[in-house]
Amino acid sequence: MGLWMPGAQMEAVLRHGEASYPHECCGLLLGHPAADARAPRRVVEAHAMRNANAASPRNRFDFDPKEHLAAQRQARERGLEVIGFYHSHPDHPARPSQYDLDHAAWPGYSYLIVSIMEGRAASGEAAARSFELAEDRSHFIQETVETSGVETESA
Repeated sequence: MGLWMPGAQMEAVLRHGEASYPHECCGLLLGHPAADARAPRRVVEAHAMRNANAASPRNRFDFDPKEHLAAQRQARERGLEVIGFYHSHPDHPARPSQYDLDHAAWPGYSYLIVSIMEGRAASGEAAARSFELAEDRSHFIQETVETSGVETESA
């Protein structure tokens, strides 16, 4: 499985991470699920959300439940689905933390993580990586990210 995302939407996620620094940003990936087991999920829109975590926003994020439901409703009205989630890791690599794993709830979705170092998006492949939560929720599986038709391996 993998994730396909227009370059403009990836840029929007990276800019959201930079604007939120030194706090984590978060949002929804809206689009279309994979047509079959070999096809990627297809992002149409990266929908920015407010980080509602007041206790530790530098290294945690929470969605506001009302905002989350409203975004899901608006997506459905446009014929889109939530196919994943994104968040930033300020001054840390774009790989899931144990906290991310412990709080991930939905297997079969993409979990895109972007690395923001000293207020700027990390460069190259280190900037963004995507993962799928395993069915048993015990680990993440790294997935390929294809941006604007150029496939890159999330390593």
